[in-house]
Amino acid sequence: MVKAVVGEEAKLTSTEDRLSRSAIPAEVGLVIGKLSSVLDRGFVFDLIPTPSNDAGEPACSVLETRDDKKKPSKSKSQSSESSSLSIDCDWVAEHARQVSRMLLGGVKVVGIYVWASDSSFKNSTMILCQAIKAVSDAIRHLDPALDEALLVHICYSPRRWNCRTCLLNSSITSSSLRPCDFKLGKVLSTLQRFKCNYNFNFRLPIYSKGESTRQTFTEILRQELAVHAKELKSANAMIDGDLVHNDEPCNTEGEHEIELLFPFMKDIRAEALTAKNVTGILQFGGSIYSYAYLNVKEPVSQAVADIKADITRSLHSRLDIICDEAEQDLNPPDVGDDEEAEILTIPISKSILNSSTKACHLRLPKRVLVPWLAGTHICDYLQPYESLEVVKERCMELMSMEHSSFDASKISEVETETSLMVAESMWDVITSASSAASCRLEGNVVKTSREDGSKGTGNASNASNVPMMVAIFVLLLSVILGFMLYRKD
Repeated sequence: MVKAVVGEEAKLTSTEDRLSRSAIPAEVGLVIGKLSSVLDRGFVFDLIPTPSNDAGEPACSVLETRDDKKKPSKSKSQSSESSSLSIDCDWVAEHARQVSRMLLGGVKVVGIYVWASDSSFKNSTMILCQAIKAVSDAIRHLDPALDEALLVHICYSPRRWNCRTCLLNSSITSSSLRPCDFKLGKVLSTLQRFKCNYNFNFRLPIYSKGESTRQTFTEILRQELAVHAKELKSANAMIDGDLVHNDEPCNTEGEHEIELLFPFMKDIRAEALTAKNVTGILQFGGSIYSYAYLNVKEPVSQAVADIKADITRSLHSRLDIICDEAEQDLNPPDVGDDEEAEILTIPISKSILNSSTKACHLRLPKRVLVPWLAGTHICDYLQPYESLEVVKERCMELMSMEHSSFDASKISEVETETSLMVAESMWDVITSASSAASCRLEGNVVKTSREDGSKGTGNASNASNVPMMVAIFVLLLSVILGFMLYRKD
């Protein structure tokens, strides 16, 4: 549990000055930072105000609760004491979901902040708990390890900063809020940088099911990402060529390179490909540029954990983006060479991978790095048909970055299109009774296609005979060599 919180002095002081000059009665937004269980401390990097909703209404406002029958002549001071906050929890949660995609390893949405008077804050405990719960639920799939959050109160009457920690259990109430020490200091300048170019290639079978239990494209990928996240945790790591074997802090400066080493594991999913109810294989492969920030006092093992979490979060974020756009009927243009393929015209989250699936193409976004605070970076995901101006607009809207300080020429395109996902038809593991539907992601395109069932059966038969032929050959070779050595003796 976090016992003390340190905020970036330069940035938080600037935020307080902005709020004081604005004369607005209330504001709500996201706390960006890091919670370290090893150090029992929290670090706040920035406070991001939640923008107005689609109707132009602020996400937070002050409500005056009056009882005209009992107190018809209520004074201004009495009125302020009975005021409370109204917060659009769903809108704040959506803001948190989108901002979480833009954060690199070791940097997270760690809570919410509110600018309000002391009386308004005290009268709004319930709605504040609901806002924290909504935010944590919105980012849970991107940060499964999230178990506590911060509630930062910037009080203007009287002027002071307060911070509370909140345990994220099933039901968040006022008793879940615990006060903790809060102070300002230099945080961003003490961060260390770690990067990792992660190449991956895994596959999973797609099983034939009844009409009522068929899985969607999104469901299949989310299940695979959950399995892969567990495999990532078991990987060892090398930092700058040295195997990580202790929990000491990193004492060298500069940017550090992390390489992940996976143990030899039995591929259970590959064995499942011979099952009779398998209608195809989903191959998922490519390359990810991962980045993470570490406090100078944290052990290097935390940097490895943050890199692994960033890899998983990046894969989830790309899946979320294409599903969000599909739900809005914003289908990207066809980028494939196969003229027979069709663009997917129904939402991906509702499309079903089975033998009736038609051919479709869909590019996945690539990651770009955007300069942020004090030499740090955030990221965004650029669709093939989008320009860097789109990244600029999103950063200004979601991260509250100023137009004058944003330089699009400094955006780093760290991933090329060839390093993200491309699909090819590769069904060769199905039974003779079913036709094949395939999907392979290996680069920047998703493509599903069908092949003739008899052709798939022949390929499957040939593929299954190869291991048996190799085994027989090795056995015969061993017998011959043993016989020759016996005759020699």
